[in-house]
Amino acid sequence: MARVEPLRVGLYARISTHDQQTLPLQVKAMRQYARRRSWKVIKTVEDVGSGAGERPQREELIKAARRRQIDAILVWRLDRWGRSLLDLIGSLQELSTLGVGFVSLCEALDLTTPSGRALAGMLAVFAEFEREILRDRVKAGIAQARQQGKPHGRPPTVKAQSGEIKRLFARGISKREIAKRLKIGRTSVRRVLTQKDSRPIAVGMPIAEHPPHRSRRA
Repeated sequence: MARVEPLRVGLYARISTHDQQTLPLQVKAMRQYARRRSWKVIKTVEDVGSGAGERPQREELIKAARRRQIDAILVWRLDRWGRSLLDLIGSLQELSTLGVGFVSLCEALDLTTPSGRALAGMLAVFAEFEREILRDRVKAGIAQARQQGKPHGRPPTVKAQSGEIKRLFARGISKREIAKRLKIGRTSVRRVLTQKDSRPIAVGMPIAEHPPHRSRRA
């Protein structure tokens, strides 16, 4: 009989900056699990951070999966791996496409088995359902804003206001006042005014910014 090679697995542990004492617990539990299943630990990565998006080592582990350097990823708990439900499902779908398994100890989720892969398919359906709900909420919010006459979408960029900045400056209005009127930073105003522009600036009749002084009587 041909000798069966052990499954190559990567371990992923993540802790917050205020919960660093659980790191040895996570790694120990995952190593014991891998040993029971006769898996070979190829890579162990650890992320420490307070933000949901701060997981650079996770990306390194996914890159290792893309290079076919590991056959499965083992985590202690799902919330240590996924930033959100959509992110979790997206990453699991990518691993499934790559033929890389995924195991979460606390939830007893094992995508290296047929039943686990079937569960991943069900989770994908729920993720798509959540995406539809989010899209509907965004559309409803835009429609309500239009009905109420409120602005929506991205705020106008400084580049879009460059013409107005130059017109106001040509009328003698200070950079500080321009920034205040257009609700932008004075640095942005100075940047626009120092840029070279060969197009002529349309300047209308100057508008006095202060009431005119009365002429003195003779």
